[in-house]
Amino acid sequence: MEISDDLIRRLCDLARLDYDEAEAASLKKDLQQMIAFIEKLNEVDTTGVEPLIFLTDHLHPLRDDVVRTTLSREEALALAPDQNGAFFQVPPVKIA
Repeated sequence: MEISDDLIRRLCDLARLDYDEAEAASLKKDLQQMIAFIEKLNEVDTTGVEPLIFLTDHLHPLRDDVVRTTLSREEALALAPDQNGAFFQVPPVKIA
C-alpha cells in the first residue's frame, strides 16, 4: 500500500494534528514502515495455529447478566449540569 501526501494530510486533518512538511515526511515514512511490517505478517503461515484469546492461563470470569434497577431518564437528566429537553448538553467542541 502506498502512503501518499494527500493521505497524510487527510489523516492529520482528521486527527486535528498541526504539522509542518518535515513532520509530514517523517509520518509518511513511519506509516510506510508500519504498513510494510503488517504486509510481512500477512505472509506468515498460520495454518494449525490456534488464535490467542487470553495472554495468561487464568480464565477471566465474566459476571452474569442480571437486570438491575437503573436511573430513569428523568433521574439521570436531573444529575446533569446542563440539559436540553431529553438530552445532556455539553459545551461546544472547538476544532482547530
